[in-house]
Amino acid sequence: MNSFAIPLSLAWMWAMLVSLFAVPSIIYIAHLKNMLDTPNGRTVHQSLTPRLGGVAVFAGFMSALTIFAPLQNGVKELLAGCIILFFVGLKDDLVGMSVAKKFVGQLLATGIVMIMADVRITSFQGILGVGTLPIGISYAFTLGVIVGITNAINLIDGLDGLAGTIVLIICGTFGYYFYVYGGPGYGNYAFVAVCLIGGLLGFLRYNFHRAPIFMGDTGSLVCGFIVSVLAIQFIEMGLRVGQPFASSSPSVAVGILFVPLFDTLRVFSVRMLAGRSPFSPDKNHIHHRILAMGFQQISTVLLLGLLNLLVTLFVIRFAAIGNTLLIGALAGFSALLSIFLGVSQSRISRRQLLASKALVTETTN
Repeated sequence: MNSFAIPLSLAWMWAMLVSLFAVPSIIYIAHLKNMLDTPNGRTVHQSLTPRLGGVAVFAGFMSALTIFAPLQNGVKELLAGCIILFFVGLKDDLVGMSVAKKFVGQLLATGIVMIMADVRITSFQGILGVGTLPIGISYAFTLGVIVGITNAINLIDGLDGLAGTIVLIICGTFGYYFYVYGGPGYGNYAFVAVCLIGGLLGFLRYNFHRAPIFMGDTGSLVCGFIVSVLAIQFIEMGLRVGQPFASSSPSVAVGILFVPLFDTLRVFSVRMLAGRSPFSPDKNHIHHRILAMGFQQISTVLLLGLLNLLVTLFVIRFAAIGNTLLIGALAGFSALLSIFLGVSQSRISRRQLLASKALVTETTN
């Protein structure tokens, strides 16, 4: 894989520079044409801001990958899926789009990589005693994984720099292992990770608080789709190559994706327990809860990035204990974290209620 070192470096630099130089032009055009996101009750920002940062990320990623990377082993089909989701996200950022239509676009992109490139999870590798999956279950489960991870990244994009930071950590981890252990079957996915990292670094130069531009669905859907395919190929690499984590690769992948997966599962559970649709918007995401504790935006982003990094290091360090114990540890930590967030939310609500009562009493007197 040493022969990939120079092309990988060039690809990373190309993607970063394209994204870095594209963002100011996108900001200018968005303000000129009034293509701006208006603040509402669910958003954290308070001023009109462009949501087209994903255009720069996509431009850097796509141009670098097509110039420098080998496009076999499903990468060509991955690019086709990215193009579909890019235009789905672009329409949603500009004029809005229903959840159903976005889901159709995700199904189409997923179908391309699953059916045309045979990118799918073929085995549970011993989880719950299940090994090789029947082909129908394999396709159905892979569909759920890709759509689920894509939307998890989309949902975590709620603060300046948050989604980009989380995706950087995820892609950096997956990319390293593809580079070291991927070989001819999976090594070119290191280019996918590196090109996305480059595009995100150029964009993040302008995306930390107070950001003059947001990633938008144009970027978050594409990033989520790429991350989902990287996760699937990482799991399959453990099965077929036997490296670096062999049969523990599914639980390691879950740990690497911890923050977006935890946030999505927690938010959906809270909404359904309250009798609402899991897709109904609210301000109950993990970053909203941390902000409510008094943290600033940039502190919240760094805290969640550190959390994802620590969980990643944990699953890598203890991969040898196997899927069952690792997933059990992740589930236990998720439960404790959910309880902590719930207790803190109750305390904050109680404090606000007491403060409002005190204000009413003072006004009455």
